[in-house]
Formats: sequence, structure tokens, C-alpha cells
Amino acid sequence: MSFGEPEGYDEHARPHPFGERGRLRGRAQALAAAVCLVLGLGLVTGAVTGSWLAGDSGDDGARGAFAEAGDLWHSVPVDQLFPPTVRGQGAGPGGADRTWTRVAVAPDSGCEGAFDPLLAKLLDPVGCRRLLRATYTDATQSHVTTVGLLFTKADAAAMTSLAGRFEKEGLGRREDLMPLPYAAEGTVAAGFGARQRASWTVSVLTDGPVVVYAVSGWADGRGVDEPEPAEEAMESGAGSAPAQAGLGHEAQGLADRVERALRKNVGPATERPS
Repeated sequence: MSFGEPEGYDEHARPHPFGERGRLRGRAQALAAAVCLVLGLGLVTGAVTGSWLAGDSGDDGARGAFAEAGDLWHSVPVDQLFPPTVRGQGAGPGGADRTWTRVAVAPDSGCEGAFDPLLAKLLDPVGCRRLLRATYTDATQSHVTTVGLLFTKADAAAMTSLAGRFEKEGLGRREDLMPLPYAAEGTVAAGFGARQRASWTVSVLTDGPVVVYAVSGWADGRGVDEPEPAEEAMESGAGSAPAQAGLGHEAQGLADRVERALRKNVGPATERPS
């Protein structure tokens, strides 16, 4: 907290002997300094007390929210992290609305075998505490999308470092770093394997030990020769097959909404404007 300089007071032109005027001015300055000191201490004390009463202790509050986010995998019901139905107002191409229905939830697990080797190596520094995944289909059952929440063992510095790498090196756009889908027998996603990946997105959070990702494809099991990251597939005028089918919007739209659901379960400390 910073304080502005105290406002000055106008002097009144009153006849005083020179010596008395100096003494009066000295007394007035001393009195003003004492008042400012008392007021300043009151403001500081009030601010600190108010912070304690509100349960907000600055860095401690942020650290508490970070730790709380890391515990959500076992403290929040799956239907809150991966709702059975997700509505995406304006999430489709051209601002069209989207509705996704959950068709499968993977058992919560570790990360062994859950990522291609190169992505697994990239994520290794932050560790794997738990991995949660669910697969959705769109209203027409033409597309399938897997959304994942990787809860890491990392602290805020390690998550910030990893997020910086993704940003600076463009790792989220590399085809060899695509996440794997989760296919489930007896669902429209039964044929959703590595060869069926069409578009994807990866988001490394810095205010919680979580990596959020999504990968989309066609529900008919067709292979994809040239996958495209969601960021590029969503660009105006993009002409690739994933872009034309809106699969970039599928991946990004679902990932965004699952991330929002995650944040709502932590509280105001980690929520961002939608």
C-alpha cells in the first residue's frame, strides 16, 4: 500500500511577533506530523485486519488456492469436473452454439502409457499425481473429443516454467506432442485412436498444478493424415479438413469449459473472466 503526500494547509495572515510565529509554526508542524502518523498506522492496521477478516492473506491465499486446485481430483465429484452435458454458447464455427454429451469417463489413474513418449518426456519435470479423462460427442454424434486433466506434483514455479516453454517454443502446435484420446467400447468413441486425432489443444495452468488438454476427431473412425492444432484450425479462412469440420472448435470449446468448471470448484482466487 502506498500513501499520498498529506495535503497542506493555507496559512492565515495574522500579526504575530516573529518569535511566537516560529514557535506556533513548529508546534503546528509537530502536531500535524503526529496526526499523520496516527492516521497512517490506523490505515495500515485497518488494511491488515480487513485482509485477515476476509481470509485473504496475499501470497498465502494464492498458495492456498494453488494447493486446493491440486486436490480436486479426489475431492470433487466427476460430474462437476466433467459434466454429463456441456453447453457451448457461441463455441462453434461462426459463433454457432454447441452441445456436447459425455459418453465415457476413464478410471482415474497415473500417467503410464497415457501419452506418446515425447509428450510424456516433456511433462515429466512436473510429475503426474493423477490423470482424469472423459470423452464427449457433439449433438449430431459426428465428432468425438477427449478432455483430460493432468494433476501434477509441481509447485507454481515449475508450472510457470513449463507454461513458458509451451509459449516460447510453440510446443502446443507440434503434431508430435498431441495428447492421446480415450476410446471406450460400446460408444461412438470406440474407434477413436491415435490415428484418428484431428485437432488438439494443451493449456498449462500457472495458478494450479493442472494441465488441461483436449483432442478431437471424427466419430466414424476415419484416419487423419494432417492433424491441425485448434489454434490454427479456428482461424478465419482455414481450409484444412479439421478446420472445415469445426474440429478445432470442438477441442478448444470443450477444453475451455472444463477448465472453467475446474476453476469454479476452487473459488474466486483462481477464476478468470469467461
